[in-house]
Amino acid sequence: MKRIALSLSMICLFCSPSLFAQALGGGVSDHVEVGVFTDYFGLQRTTPNTNYFGLGGRAAVNLRPNIQLEGEMSYDFKKNFTSVFSNGINTQLVNTRLRNLHALFGPKFDTNVGPVRAFFTAKTGFVNFSVSDQNAPAGFKGALGSVTDGNTRFALYPGIGFEGFLGHLGLRLEGGDEMYFDGGVRHNVRVTFGPQLRF
Repeated sequence: MKRIALSLSMICLFCSPSLFAQALGGGVSDHVEVGVFTDYFGLQRTTPNTNYFGLGGRAAVNLRPNIQLEGEMSYDFKKNFTSVFSNGINTQLVNTRLRNLHALFGPKFDTNVGPVRAFFTAKTGFVNFSVSDQNAPAGFKGALGSVTDGNTRFALYPGIGFEGFLGHLGLRLEGGDEMYFDGGVRHNVRVTFGPQLRF
């Protein structure tokens, strides 16, 4: 199951957008969007709750003027936080080695009205939790390698947002609840923001 989810996510994210458009019978003019984004992930299960930040990329192809199929992947960097000792006076800077890798795929529905559009998305995929003290590039590679044999959980993500375009270049803000399943449903706030390119 994990291998299938990883394979589908990788195909959706790294195939040429023009191939997607041709496969659906359309051209490439204003039918494909690609973008990069910064990612905020509020992991609620840890004590204290840990807020992660990372980078990601996404690609989408239009099925209709207001419906797209979209795939995305992001990687959250290591996090430093302050820990208070039991005496309540002393503090210590703690570096957590937990890293998160997100891969999601699903439809996006937008209003298709004017240069600024509201949208709703409902995606499925996985979130992988790995432990590493490596730098970001090596940590990302290690997280990809641990998807099939590491701590990978099925995820659902409903989200809403806004995107605005001036010509082919735009900005997108999105937020939602990334739910993963581990002894029950775990709810986590997720927000992304970044530029989009439409062609």
